[in-house]
Amino acid sequence: MPNRFSSLSHDSPTLATIDLAALAHNLTVARQSIPASCEILAVVKADAYGHGAVAVSKRLAQLGVSRFGVATIQEGITLREAGIQGPILVMGALFPDQLPDLLAAGLTPVVHDPAIADRLASLARSRPEPYPVHIKVDTGMGRLGLAPDQVLSLLQSPSFKGPLKADALMTHLADADGPDPDYTRIQIARFQSVVGQVEAAGLSVPFFHAANSAAILRHPSAHFNMVRPGLMLYGYQSLPADTAASSNLADHKPALLTPILTLSTRVVQIRNLGQGESISYNRTYRTSRPSRIAILPIGYADGYSRLLSNRGQVLIKGSRVGIVGRVCMDMTMVDVTCLPTAAVGDEVVLIGRQGEAQISAAEVAAWTDTIPYEVLCAIGPRVPRVYR
Repeated sequence: MPNRFSSLSHDSPTLATIDLAALAHNLTVARQSIPASCEILAVVKADAYGHGAVAVSKRLAQLGVSRFGVATIQEGITLREAGIQGPILVMGALFPDQLPDLLAAGLTPVVHDPAIADRLASLARSRPEPYPVHIKVDTGMGRLGLAPDQVLSLLQSPSFKGPLKADALMTHLADADGPDPDYTRIQIARFQSVVGQVEAAGLSVPFFHAANSAAILRHPSAHFNMVRPGLMLYGYQSLPADTAASSNLADHKPALLTPILTLSTRVVQIRNLGQGESISYNRTYRTSRPSRIAILPIGYADGYSRLLSNRGQVLIKGSRVGIVGRVCMDMTMVDVTCLPTAAVGDEVVLIGRQGEAQISAAEVAAWTDTIPYEVLCAIGPRVPRVYR
């Protein structure tokens, strides 16, 4: 029996449209930024930063990416159930009682504590082949990970003499996109020291990885033989403006990235208000002239931040118009007095391009004093994702 609700998501006025051709382009930029021999582990955690992990991962797999990074076991299981067969690295926190599910789904854990390694080894002991893991070294992030002087002893422990095998060592850079590169260089040197100790001990570890998107673009010494692009796949970089444009970034690659998401809705009503009338909750905005106010069916329940109240902008008919009044749970108001032809049904772009004009997630982030990551990840599940 046909599902009479199957097409309703495409009738939604509010959509997040994902350009998979732009995704392929950004992957090419990432590949051109690293040695040809360097492996790519695509970071698709947080539902691919709000873009849809299943669709994004399937497209990346078609483009030759075989390794994926998630934050949780459930994220990894979702990819497995969608048919992703390659290695899926669970990079977030792990508790001992979660490990049976991890093993059942064939996910690769990041070991951040010897106790996790011991428990995993006891569960994997009956397997015919050693179970692959990545070991996380804390070189200065101050979060999950082993101290550098713990790594060698863990690799030489009974857990890694049969039940487990170290498929990779990894670290996480705390300030790769910061204005001063010195701390990142210190972290890379600490990690290189651990790599040297492992190699000097004659231990076989196939991969070493440290570089996120910022380090891919800015710190070639962090590339090792695997990198973890995340934000750059979705068309953004977090480097300071002067750094992103500097000549030490070959070919100005940050400028080549193309945002892949457009967040749009449509005007549902236009109100004509007189001078001095208030708009939305708490009356934070009052009209200074007779005004035309367009009502948009999107709000903070969709992930469009309330912090954009009275400061954000959107695109209608290729022109910027300002948000007026509080962003509500389900609605946002904008002043279209300067657009006399604006009408019910008009497309409104909140993130993306319309004609020659563009509003990026980075610009929205600046209005709300946050980062593009949060803006993209915040786009809620009730906003349908459409792929082209």
